[in-house]
Amino acid sequence: MNLNAIKNALVKLHNNKAFEFAVISVIIVSSLLIGVKTYDINPDYLFVLQIMDVAVTVFFLVEIIIRFATTENKKRFFHNGWNIFDTIIVVVSIIPIDQSEYALLARLIRIFRVLRLISAIPELRKLVSALIKALPAMGYVLLLMFILFYMYAAIGSFIFESINEVLWGDIAIAMLTLFRVVTFEDWTDVMYETMAVYPWSWVYYLSFIFFNAFVFLNMMIGIVIEKMQAENNTELSEQDIDLRDRLVRIEQKLDKLKS
Repeated sequence: MNLNAIKNALVKLHNNKAFEFAVISVIIVSSLLIGVKTYDINPDYLFVLQIMDVAVTVFFLVEIIIRFATTENKKRFFHNGWNIFDTIIVVVSIIPIDQSEYALLARLIRIFRVLRLISAIPELRKLVSALIKALPAMGYVLLLMFILFYMYAAIGSFIFESINEVLWGDIAIAMLTLFRVVTFEDWTDVMYETMAVYPWSWVYYLSFIFFNAFVFLNMMIGIVIEKMQAENNTELSEQDIDLRDRLVRIEQKLDKLKS
């Protein structure tokens, strides 16, 4: 069997839905192994878990080798951030440091295997990519939220400190109280306490909730949705480019056959 035949067999295996399902299943099993090890386990079962952990590591190593071997342009394999992440997880997992002073690091790295579900499922990859690209725009929304938090906390501290110093003693405590309000954690108790002294204080709370819990939250959702749409469009463009490259290669092969 020549190299082309081996490569074609690996491509078929990599594109097989059953193989993709097997990868996802092994990642889930790896995640469950991490959870099981947090319990007090019989030493006999612990040995079995160690064997399973080694098997999972070997599977991940084989899977990353298959992905690399089936990539047309090997130089661009590590241009993909998910490929870099998966490779780091696999390489660190095969380093025998469990019995050394870096044993804690080895356990922490294995916990990050759970994140391989994101790289294995395209829909999750698109969601995370959109979220990462939305972070700069979301940062400005968060900055605006912080400004409002600061203003409202200063107002609340000046007006309501005499009512309840525990909740409104200074601006930092007032901001924590407002965080409680915006997350709807017994916020009505805080409001009714101040309304007993200042009946109009409901305007303070409702306006704060309106801006932060409704306006800014919807702005963040809109930013993420916009980036997800852009991510879908980018993926479609990449698929068009890949299809065009394949057609060019097919035409070149046909020209060679004709000649």
